[in-house]
Amino acid sequence: MNILVCVKRVPLTGGKIVLTEDERAISTRHLGFTISPHEECGCEEAVRLIEQHGGSSTVLTLGPPEAEEQLRDMMAIGIDRAIHLITAGAEEWDPQATAAAIVAAVGAQPDPYDLLLFGNESADAGNYQVAIRVAHALGLPCVTGVKGITVDDGQLRCEQEVPGGRDVYAVPMPAVVSVKEGINLPRYPSVPGRLRAKRKPLDAANPERPAPRLEMVKLALPPGSGKQAAVLGDGADAAGPVVGVLQELGLV
Repeated sequence: MNILVCVKRVPLTGGKIVLTEDERAISTRHLGFTISPHEECGCEEAVRLIEQHGGSSTVLTLGPPEAEEQLRDMMAIGIDRAIHLITAGAEEWDPQATAAAIVAAVGAQPDPYDLLLFGNESADAGNYQVAIRVAHALGLPCVTGVKGITVDDGQLRCEQEVPGGRDVYAVPMPAVVSVKEGINLPRYPSVPGRLRAKRKPLDAANPERPAPRLEMVKLALPPGSGKQAAVLGDGADAAGPVVGVLQELGLV
């Protein structure tokens, strides 16, 4: 089997999100980065399928130069090689442009892929579109929201969780599948795995960004997501304000 997993560099889940002054981007000064939980499961699933059936796995990302760290992390858990489509700065590509860049990268590879794995949606934008757009452009069957994959005689058996049970889809390969968190328990990169990942091949390219077909007006944090802290005083001087706050809360 030849498997491609597409991932995206996103801020750490649970991290404090702060917007830039123009409200058109996320300030990354104090943020850590990872890949989306669904995509971590996609990489783990690719490693398991290759362990079972043999073959090769590749991880691909479209992102800034710093996204190489996330590619190396995925190679540390067992992915064989990586493709980095390097973008300029932290600019966000819309789903159409992202899918077009992935399709071009897939077409440039000498060996065709039997399975293209995606996370069901990214942890930041959550567009749910890229996998479907890639499948449509390549003319491949697509199953989304998958919580179980098995391979049998050139066919994929894909399971979706639904109320009261599971829906099962049998599709021929090659195919595009988007997986959800919980399909497996991803392993952690080991120290030997990280050392091996440094020696694994990583192909880099600089795709040209097409003219955006969507216009960003501004970003906005959800209501209640901001937190504020107030200094009520120092030492004994804080006693009165603290009592006042407790009275407002009905605690005294």
